[in-house]
Amino acid sequence: MKAMIIIGNSGNRRTNGLQAARARLGLPPAFVLDYIDVLQGKSSLRSLAERLRQITDEPPLLRIDAPGEHFEVERELIALGASDADRPGLGDLNDRWLKTEGKAPFQPVSSRAARSMMEIKGKLYHPSQWFRGYCRLLSQLDQEAGQLWTEPRWMNAPEDIAAMFDKRLTHRLLSSAALPVPRRLAAPEALPDYDALREAMDSERVRRLFIKLATGSGACGVIAYQVNPVTGAESAVTTIGVENYAAKPPLFYNVKKLVNYTEQRSIRQIVNWVLGHGAHVEQWIPKAAYQNRTFDIRQLVVSGKSCHSIARASKTPITNLHLDSQRLSLGEVGLSEELQASVRQCAEQTLAVFPRSAVAGIDVLLSSGSYRPFVLDVNPFGDLLYDCYYEGSNPYEWEMKSCLI
Repeated sequence: MKAMIIIGNSGNRRTNGLQAARARLGLPPAFVLDYIDVLQGKSSLRSLAERLRQITDEPPLLRIDAPGEHFEVERELIALGASDADRPGLGDLNDRWLKTEGKAPFQPVSSRAARSMMEIKGKLYHPSQWFRGYCRLLSQLDQEAGQLWTEPRWMNAPEDIAAMFDKRLTHRLLSSAALPVPRRLAAPEALPDYDALREAMDSERVRRLFIKLATGSGACGVIAYQVNPVTGAESAVTTIGVENYAAKPPLFYNVKKLVNYTEQRSIRQIVNWVLGHGAHVEQWIPKAAYQNRTFDIRQLVVSGKSCHSIARASKTPITNLHLDSQRLSLGEVGLSEELQASVRQCAEQTLAVFPRSAVAGIDVLLSSGSYRPFVLDVNPFGDLLYDCYYEGSNPYEWEMKSCLI
């Protein structure tokens, strides 16, 4: 089986990288179904499948790629997540994979208002409504594939993608499987705002934790928060910026660098926004260190086997590479083969919790001192690793070899 359909944004670095890998391996180009065309009713999985059947009767490998870095797609997904949403060709809107106990999106907007939004670089729009729209789209793609093929061959099943994208649900699934994850402070519904967060911290005698936007990626919406137990002084390290206005709502945006807030009023405002859109709050575990930096590990797993890996070392609590973290091999940070094997095993066990998925980037922390592994995140689109090779193949080449050849 060599035919493939990618549901993604054509021409971006992910789609181009995968097409280039297929070309190097002598595979035909994958068919690309653009998110924007599906969302605007211009194309569908069914229409693309009909084109493919003119070439081969083989069921294709189906890959859903990241929907980011495309403002029009973001806007359409927010519109699809509205209470009055209606999309031609998408059928009945289904919230079966939205595991938020029926809670409506924070500060919702109508589909019409969503479609009229203008792009402001870096602005954080409506993440909770965006996620509802994305879950609805994933559900519809899953239903459509089930009508087209007896057993659709997903690289990552849409239901698994929805689960991995929601840090709250991922934490519950991994905890139930007895995998090592940082302890959460409280159930999300018990932390509606800053005051409830502080009360829970006092009750649990916790002074340092991470507040994570439940459906964020790339450190967007992550806050490393701590309170001095003696002075009560607060610190919140994050990429979130905010601009306040007299006559209109505040604007929250991604500054793409880390900022340390120490004034309670600013911290309260940012924390309330993140908690309002849905957040996962967990214990802050000190990370293992390399020289004067702490690090964690992005371990790629493909078809049940750990492959490409990088260590991300930083002088800050947040290690994402686009925030000037240092990119190193696991050997360069001094990990023995035994420790590297423990990371690989932990990552493989993590992906096994999602049995209908073949690819994920697993973020693993090794604790300071004991080097005990903890799973921090499961990224269904975590294979965009530049200049990273395993047995001579980059991630996309390795995926094609593992899943197709």
